[in-house]
Order: sequence, then C-alpha cells, then structure tokens
Amino acid sequence: MVSLPILYSFRRCPYAIRARLALLHSNSIVELREVVLRDRPLSLLEYSPKGTVPVLVLPNGEILEESMDIMLWCIGEDMLIGDWQELVELNDNEFKGNLDRYKYPDRFDDVTSMEFHRNKCLEILNSFNQRLDGGFLMGNGLSIADLVLVPFIRQFANTDRGWFEQQDIPNVKRWMDGILQSELFISSMIKYDQWHEGDELTYFPN
Repeated sequence: MVSLPILYSFRRCPYAIRARLALLHSNSIVELREVVLRDRPLSLLEYSPKGTVPVLVLPNGEILEESMDIMLWCIGEDMLIGDWQELVELNDNEFKGNLDRYKYPDRFDDVTSMEFHRNKCLEILNSFNQRLDGGFLMGNGLSIADLVLVPFIRQFANTDRGWFEQQDIPNVKRWMDGILQSELFISSMIKYDQWHEGDELTYFPN
C-alpha cells in the first residue's frame, strides 16, 4: 500500500473522536497509532512536542496538530455550512471550559461550584435544543458542527447521566442519541491496542 497519513489517536479523547469522525465521513484511510497518554511514544513527541492527540502526519511531511485542522483537511466543503465556526468557538471555549470545571473540579483553582459550571453548560444546551428542530445543528443534514460538538456533549451527559436525563432538552437528547447510535460513531469508537514502535500497521478504518 502506498504511504498513508499517520494518525496518533486516543480512543476516549473528544478531540480525537471528532477527528476520527471526520476521517470516516470523508472515507479517508490512515495508519492508526493508538496512544496511551501516560506512555506516549517517542515518535509522537518528535512530531508534536506538546504530546497531545490527535496528530496527523501527512505523507509530504506536513504535521496537523489540532483536531480542527485534521477535520478541515479531510472534510468536504458541503459540510461547512451555516454558522458552524461560531458553534465551534462556543464549544471549544465556553462549553469546554465549564465542562472541565464541572467534570474535574479538583484540577482548577477558579471553580465556582460544580453546579454553577454544569448550569452554564446547560444554558448552552438549551440554546442548541431550540435550533435542533430540524434534526441537526445546521438544519436537516449532518454538518461539521455536529461532528465537532457531539463528543463533548456526550462527555457532559455521561458525567452524571441520571441528572442529564432529567433535563428538558429533548431535541438535544434525540440528536445526540441518533449520532451515538449511528454506524459512523460506532465505527469511530472501535478499540485498538496500544501502538508500539515496530508493530504491524493498523489501518483506520479497519
């Protein structure tokens, strides 16, 4: 097989999930290197000293170190519709910041309370609930915004599933469950063994 892009990934990382979703949606094939974050391979650190995933190494030597760069590299322009950039900014800043302080309050010095940050996230989900009447964030078809946001909303929902299910956001729940139960998402979450130097090549999708 000709040289393929190399994807360093970690199954549960929401940034890696959204990169894998975009690669799957665009029918891209990559060499997958599954990373354990407490045991990062030296080659990952050589390509990207910050050591975070995902990282995509292209055959021409170009290195994409951010999930959005990977998504935009592979996704079709037909997916770049509406105000998707504003939703990405909202998710990656305000929503993610409050989600982290709700899920991991001991890691931050500026936590008001878990409930405060949970409710800040819920305010954003309430606004999404209104726009999801059409089925997806940009209307009646899947867009890049859906792929970008769903891993983080899934993480929020799973932090306290009982509480989440009590919230009156039916459109958000229907949208999230629909994506999570799709072949696209299920394929993105297949488990792979940790990659070590010298291992046989693993292709994604397999």
